[in-house]
Amino acid sequence: MGPLDGLLVADFSRILAGPYATMLLADLGADVIKVEGPGGDDTRTWMPPTRDGISTYYLGINRNKRSIALDFRQEDDLAAARELARRADVLIENFKPGGLKRFGLDYEALSGVNPGLVYASISGFGTAAGASLPGYDLMVQAISGLMSLTGDPDGPPYRAGISVFDVMAGMHAGLGILAALHSRAGSGHGQHVEVNLLSSALSGLVNHSSGYVAGGTVPFRMGNAHPSLFPYEPLPTADGELIVIAGNDQQFRKLCGVLGTEHLLDDARFAHNQDRTANREALRPLLVEALATKGKDEWFRLLTDAGVPCAPINTIDGGVAYAEALGLDPVVVTGGVPGVRNPITFSSTPARYQLPPPGLDEHGEEIRQWLKS
Repeated sequence: MGPLDGLLVADFSRILAGPYATMLLADLGADVIKVEGPGGDDTRTWMPPTRDGISTYYLGINRNKRSIALDFRQEDDLAAARELARRADVLIENFKPGGLKRFGLDYEALSGVNPGLVYASISGFGTAAGASLPGYDLMVQAISGLMSLTGDPDGPPYRAGISVFDVMAGMHAGLGILAALHSRAGSGHGQHVEVNLLSSALSGLVNHSSGYVAGGTVPFRMGNAHPSLFPYEPLPTADGELIVIAGNDQQFRKLCGVLGTEHLLDDARFAHNQDRTANREALRPLLVEALATKGKDEWFRLLTDAGVPCAPINTIDGGVAYAEALGLDPVVVTGGVPGVRNPITFSSTPARYQLPPPGLDEHGEEIRQWLKS
């Protein structure tokens, strides 16, 4: 039994942010009923890649759920949706703000019949002036400023390799839901939890957004360099690049000890992090010269043994393999479908992996019968 055992979640969301949030809740024991339109979640058609003809995008964020297909324009289906919402502890949706009101599935309508309901809404840009804007992650990466930070200084801006703010908003929604459930345990009342991608983005930009709002500094892309630390980037070795990090003075001393560049410790230009950052153009070639004497794998071993943070630049298969080598068991198989393990571990109520990602309306009949009982 997971820590959320007994919690009923009505999942009216689709694409990524909402389904990711509900999968995390489902992994932890919640009973998640995925409500889809007659055509199904859009990600069912987002391919390649596929597994047995099914989109791996869809498979990656929908395990441990049951599916029912409902057409809100049909009286019986709408009645089933309302009954599910009446029974649910949590409802999560990412329709355009106000989009469910015409069906009587908005928070105001449902809280009247289910006062304990925690109703979570995810949008792109909030419910005020941004309510009409579509909530695509790429739009938010552009508008928030993330793309201005990603890429080579002399090249064009780039999107992140994943829909990073969809994932972040999903995690924020999960956190908000759990906080509202904790509040309900004391008050007996649910509430409306709202998350939007742009707010998640500005929060998730952390040091960069703080640098602007608190320090008046507008950052720009620096490739793989860090604005406040050096070294903290890939550096070339004899046979390829290796991420090398010295996050504090002690780590820099260890780095110099392994590289045989102890003389750098006596140079006032490199005495402290702020000095090394200010003089990075002078320090970088000195480190590169030393790193050129060995290959990246040998340096990785030597630096890691000395306690210096460093890392090879892997492809995804290498990342999974390294996690396996560390004993993290990153891959779980649910009903024959491999997926990535829930990242949270518990000492007594572990995550569960019981139901594979459902086919469209796979559990529709049993859920309809249950809702009528």
